[in-house]
Amino acid sequence: MLKNWKFHSASSILFGNGAIHQLPNLIERFKPKRIVLITDPGIVKAGIANRATEILRDAGIKLVVYDQAVPEPTMASVLTCFSQLEEYQPDLLIALGGGSCIDLCKMISLLLTYGGHPADYFGEAKIPGSIRPIIAIPTTAGTGSEVSPVTIVTDEQTNLKVGISDQSLRPAVALLDPELTVKLPPYITACTGMDALSQAIESYFAIDYRYIEAEGNLIYQGSNPMSDVFAEKAIRLISKNLSTAVHQGSNLAARSNMLLGNLYSALAFTNSGTSLIHALSYPIAEITKKPHGEIIGLLLPYVMEYNMSADVDRFSEIGIFLGERGEGKYNLAKAGIEFVSRLVHDLGMPTRLEMIGIKREHFDLIVEKSLGIDRLIRINPKKPQFEGVKSLLNKAF
Repeated sequence: MLKNWKFHSASSILFGNGAIHQLPNLIERFKPKRIVLITDPGIVKAGIANRATEILRDAGIKLVVYDQAVPEPTMASVLTCFSQLEEYQPDLLIALGGGSCIDLCKMISLLLTYGGHPADYFGEAKIPGSIRPIIAIPTTAGTGSEVSPVTIVTDEQTNLKVGISDQSLRPAVALLDPELTVKLPPYITACTGMDALSQAIESYFAIDYRYIEAEGNLIYQGSNPMSDVFAEKAIRLISKNLSTAVHQGSNLAARSNMLLGNLYSALAFTNSGTSLIHALSYPIAEITKKPHGEIIGLLLPYVMEYNMSADVDRFSEIGIFLGERGEGKYNLAKAGIEFVSRLVHDLGMPTRLEMIGIKREHFDLIVEKSLGIDRLIRINPKKPQFEGVKSLLNKAF
């Protein structure tokens, strides 16, 4: 049981249209000798990487660009990136892209600082101290990696996504510029937005920190008064703006609200934690190779329904945050779940596991692997049992 709660974030957050132009001033703070910008081919193609490098070069700042980050980084992609940057030894890293790009940057900073292999740090709180500073610039409103203490990599040996969780992984600066998200394609906007919404909902229904059955300096510590505030704001903002951002990509107000909602969501869940939804998503992703947010959006209403009986009060409040009205807490809770189901459908995302290639014979392995992810399972308000979770998957099939 925990007697206290803590709240952590990136050391500094800068938000607003055109915030990318403040990058030279942010860099000056660190007095770096060698800078690397880590990004991906899609960001280069969209012209966003060039925009950032021009701003820096106009300010007389030299840097090396690594533009081969891949979605859902594998161990091989991490080691390839590290081998190309190890000799250069940057003392400041800039991540420009989605959550996968920022995750890659965290792992590279970790390896540059302490050496070894990513597997040496799997789990919670295994990093000796601070890593080299990172300026994280997200181009999606989704993962929250720009303020989170977690990085995810696919371990080819186990064929499973594995997390490294440590407070030292939080970037030194999170720079959020809504203008950088305008060119994000509609379906990626939908997937990342559903991920952000789920993370906020999971944060709010997470078990209270006082009842977490674990000891020590936990990264994910359950819901607390401060995470609740940010989770509520995130749910309200994202649910009102996601459809507009998907269908009207150039609507800067909707894009700004989504990026702000994502920030609120990240500030909530990176302290309270995520739950069974994310635990199930990892083994499912290894079978289907579908986008993370697509899987999360599919699972969200089914896991909400699974958990609802454990805390009807919380789920009725979530229904209100989603804009639902009605008599009685049970009806409000159900209305919130139905809202999420409609949203997933209206965004053109899959609503059944069979639609993404999952078969019933996969269920036992999915449940077994997900129940082994303790840092997520212990956050769930209803203690997951094998048969109950398998029944959940049958409903989602």
